[in-house]
Amino acid sequence: MSAPEDMAACDEKIGDEANHQNGDAVTAPFDLNDYTVIKEGEAEILMHVKNEVFYNRTQVNNRDMSIAVLRTFMSKRKQEHEAKATRKMKAGPKVAVEPTVEPEALTDTVMDDGTSNGECEVSEEISQDEPCSISEDPTAKQEGKGRGEVKPPRVLEALSASGLRALRYAREVDGIGQVVALDNDKASVEACRRNIKFNGSVASAKVESHLADARVYMLTHPKEFDVVDLDPYGSPSVFLDSAVQSVVDGGILMCTATDMAVLCGGNGEVCYSKYGSYPLRGKYCHEMALRILLACIESHANRYKRYIVPVLSVQMDFYVRVFVRIYTSASAMKNTPLKLSYVYQCTCCDSFHLQPIGRTVTKNTSVRYLPGFGPVVAQECSDCGKKYNMGGPIWSAPIHDQEWVASILADVKLIKDRYPAFSRISAVLTTISEELPDVPLFLSLHNLCATLKCTSPSAVIFRSAVINAGYRISGSHVNPLGLKTDAPMDVIWDIMRCWVKNHPVKAQLPDQAGSVILAKEPVLQANFARAVASLSKAQAKKVARFLPNPERHWGPKLRAGRQITSKHVSLLGADAVNAVHNYQEEEEGGGDEDERESKQTSTLPLSNAHGACIK
Repeated sequence: MSAPEDMAACDEKIGDEANHQNGDAVTAPFDLNDYTVIKEGEAEILMHVKNEVFYNRTQVNNRDMSIAVLRTFMSKRKQEHEAKATRKMKAGPKVAVEPTVEPEALTDTVMDDGTSNGECEVSEEISQDEPCSISEDPTAKQEGKGRGEVKPPRVLEALSASGLRALRYAREVDGIGQVVALDNDKASVEACRRNIKFNGSVASAKVESHLADARVYMLTHPKEFDVVDLDPYGSPSVFLDSAVQSVVDGGILMCTATDMAVLCGGNGEVCYSKYGSYPLRGKYCHEMALRILLACIESHANRYKRYIVPVLSVQMDFYVRVFVRIYTSASAMKNTPLKLSYVYQCTCCDSFHLQPIGRTVTKNTSVRYLPGFGPVVAQECSDCGKKYNMGGPIWSAPIHDQEWVASILADVKLIKDRYPAFSRISAVLTTISEELPDVPLFLSLHNLCATLKCTSPSAVIFRSAVINAGYRISGSHVNPLGLKTDAPMDVIWDIMRCWVKNHPVKAQLPDQAGSVILAKEPVLQANFARAVASLSKAQAKKVARFLPNPERHWGPKLRAGRQITSKHVSLLGADAVNAVHNYQEEEEGGGDEDERESKQTSTLPLSNAHGACIK
């Protein structure tokens, strides 16, 4: 049966929409009855019930956040371009004296959009097979350069699967240029091309799908894309070396890592082999995962005289996601050791200390880069007398640009109707906007109290004591109970000693960490009077900052192609598992009636056990 006949046989509304958008341009005949139309934002995709191509609805938060960052990136990129063009105009008379310099000046005018010196050669090569939405007329290019216009950014989605992310970029981000979607799975590429045509002329003009290994493609297209998006199933480590080479100067790399068990210390040796850093299992492990990923990207960039500038780093749901700009500078790259640190974590109490890898010595106008002083701690913890575990190196410089965060949050609130996950991403961005940017990792108030076996002060009281002692304190977007502060650990424990004096605890064994800590007299006398800044602005206005999952089974899904069985009910839910079973039975057809009944009844306890209805 041909594709038009199949479409006519399906639901009239979906069939009309498919015929209107697709026409006869479908890559291969298919039965629309086997697909479900999924709409997210302004994009729609066709998903097969067999789990042939990976799709996870939970990642709507990820995709919305990426679109918000991409919009801000384009705005910042345009501002930077205009500022550079203004500086060029002011210096114009000096350049005009020598006509031979003028072409360079014109080229430099568009350098902010990431155009490399060799792009002209590359663009000719691409134009044969990869039509770009940017004007290919040389005259138009020169006119654009003369006007100082910034070219639309080129985007690479290195691991596209269904192509939903690429389609949303093309349809929702105004002024976007060409979007290249890659995958090395034939079924995924076919699905992506089918979805591109299903989304009409705008998507077809801007998005193109290729069957290719993302690593090879990025290596053969150096400094060509303004935006590179990596969202793999698992670790991105194998893609980072080629990704940092594919981004233009000043471009942005968006990178996701979902292997949280590895990054959070479940398999430290595996984390070291993939990311070059050893994780520690503390309450701050998710933030440490962010910092390990940033340090890994920086390491790959340094090999090519490049460095990163993080603009936003988030931990949401079951993954971490970082957004970094990449620049080339051999001199600026020397500052990398100043941004990395090792972490010493006490094995019995919450005390941790950072050991910077490098330092600088300035004399007159010269700067010397030297190894960092150390060790910052003794063999035994100064608070409880126990040993330290050492982890890292991690990125200890700021992981957010607060100006970017404010711009992203303002844009999200301005057009909130265009973000399906508005409530979640606005809550995360609000919390990030109130974080202390220059304080790595955080403490857990509950863990401090667990060490001393005392009742816990309220967060407001503890924050007030820290502020009254002359230090700063904030929350963390990673953990609702996390507290970031620049107060040293001896001040933190003095505050807790003063709290315990007012709220006595039962006697403990003398060798326990809590007993050792409480045996010392506090040097600082804590003041628990409520401070004005003890509540953040969002807390004072009662703005939601940490939202529950919108539904059950909100988390990671199965890798594409894996057979769905009853053991996957905890990931997918009973309804999804039963739907796959029913589809498989329909495909098999016929068979003994009793056998089919027994198969169907075998799914009933599964559904009832998880409180789901059988449909």
